[in-house]
Amino acid sequence: MSTSISGNFDSAGFQPKESLSMGAQLHRYLRAAIIRGELAPGQAISEVEMSKKFSMSRQPVREAFIKLGEERLIEVLPQRGTYVRKISVKEVLEARHLREIIEVSIVREVTQKHDAALIKNLRDIIEQQKRVSLGDSHAFLLLDEEMHRALGMFAGREYVWRINEMIKAQLNRVRYLSFDFATPTPILIQEHSAIIDAIESGNPDLAAQRMENHVRAIITSLPMIAERYPENFVDE
Repeated sequence: MSTSISGNFDSAGFQPKESLSMGAQLHRYLRAAIIRGELAPGQAISEVEMSKKFSMSRQPVREAFIKLGEERLIEVLPQRGTYVRKISVKEVLEARHLREIIEVSIVREVTQKHDAALIKNLRDIIEQQKRVSLGDSHAFLLLDEEMHRALGMFAGREYVWRINEMIKAQLNRVRYLSFDFATPTPILIQEHSAIIDAIESGNPDLAAQRMENHVRAIITSLPMIAERYPENFVDE
């Protein structure tokens, strides 16, 4: 277990907004830092340290830690302290299964509606992905999320999508960790384009099959990723 906050983690990007409580905002910020690996698996964190780092009282920090614990992103080890949870291979595979159920169902609904404005929006996102600088995992994966979220919002599944985003936290940790080698961006762009083509053609079965194949890719890549970064994973 690491004993101090990673040098990659910075509080400079934390910009409080009045529309959310400090605890909710800190939770969102720390959650993103864990997903991106700025707070690494096994990293020690503490309420006191975070309170000082973000210049806030312990109460909002405690609120943020409680939510992160509920999402299984951090864990409290008796007599040892609080740590960023290592990535559970089992939980990643279960999350992938749930994501497949949700997103395959959504893409079927969307394809049956066949909306030209949506198709244009999706293709615009693909073009933005093509222009992302090589190695800029954050920008690319934000656009990836934007494309998938656009499908969920168009289908009117906002609540379902919020659940999906919570489920995908563990999946996204793996995606950031393996971005440079597991699935080259040209392949991801090709898969996205194929899904959009199927939606535009009005073929729900084809769109569902392509989405299913896209979401299932991690089944093949996960063992290789876990073997390459064993310090970040647990088998349970």
